[in-house]
Amino acid sequence: MKMLVAPEIEAYAQAHSMPESDVARALREDTQRTMAHAQMLVGPLEGAFLKMMAQLVGATRVLEIGMFTGYSALCFAEAIPADGRVITCEIDETSAALGRTHFANSPHGKKIEIRLGPALETMRELAGPFDVIFIDADKVNYLNYYRRAFDLLSPTGVILIDNVLWDGEVLMQPPPDEKTAAIQELNRTVASDARVTAVLVTVRDGVLVIRKKGPAS
Repeated sequence: MKMLVAPEIEAYAQAHSMPESDVARALREDTQRTMAHAQMLVGPLEGAFLKMMAQLVGATRVLEIGMFTGYSALCFAEAIPADGRVITCEIDETSAALGRTHFANSPHGKKIEIRLGPALETMRELAGPFDVIFIDADKVNYLNYYRRAFDLLSPTGVILIDNVLWDGEVLMQPPPDEKTAAIQELNRTVASDARVTAVLVTVRDGVLVIRKKGPAS
């Protein structure tokens, strides 16, 4: 993944944000040491951002689309109350197994429920509302995830969508591949969706923050 923000700025921002927990650090380091695609990991700065968003909306139910090794799921679990729940969807058992190992070392791990299988199928079976829905899975299905997430979102909740700058390739016309085209379409769709308000923030590889419009919006 390209660094869209200068590494020294990223490090400065991380140093002045809430620190990662010891369990989260161990999970991150284990992922970086053992997984072939460790760059997919949500790092400490974005993890802090996700925790803050969950705290701001007073989240008790979180849905995550795309767990990888569970760093972001753990961040959410650390941010919600003891009776809160994080449902996280993952298709790869090896990645999920690494997450389980570290969840067991955290007092917050019991809040996390892993659903293995295609995320769209899992989402069809779920009932809302969810206070936070974090989308970070296969890019070609981003628009499908967004549409289902809107139906599952609580009136005061937020949808967070990762990698919406896609290494800067969202600027390319025509798009170089199917994944880039899908992310461009998602960004256009959300920007023109009259039911929501959104802001695309330049944290890491871009995070789209979306909320439903209220009666006075």
